[in-house]
Amino acid sequence: MTPDQKTILRDTWRSVTPIADQAAQIFYDRLFEIDPDTQPLFANTAMPQQRTKLMKPIGAVIDGLDELDRLVPTIEALGRRHAGYGVTDAQYFSVGAALLWTLEQGLGEAWTPEAAEAWSAAYTLLADIMRQAAAETVAAA
Repeated sequence: MTPDQKTILRDTWRSVTPIADQAAQIFYDRLFEIDPDTQPLFANTAMPQQRTKLMKPIGAVIDGLDELDRLVPTIEALGRRHAGYGVTDAQYFSVGAALLWTLEQGLGEAWTPEAAEAWSAAYTLLADIMRQAAAETVAAA
């Protein structure tokens, strides 16, 4: 991830944090719309708390952009937990699409091609780490 991308991520995230719960609600609505198979994963979940669980780690990653190596074990653990919840490899792509769409809606004019590229790169990096850890967990089971 380039220094410019990190700056874009930090700047755009500052616009999201004041509306974090609303953004998370929009995200889940979009996710369930584009991938209805994800909705049963949340059947027994308190969604207000889930929305916080979504936004808090994103904020932690944004805060730790200069020390991503330090975050890898936490991201791997998140991937292993998601494997236990039954998240499929394909659903990571749905989550990415829903996240990028939500950011585009929320950021308006701040959603530039550069912002889209930065967020796509960040999500791909994190999702790849999570997917690898999940795959290792499933293979070991």
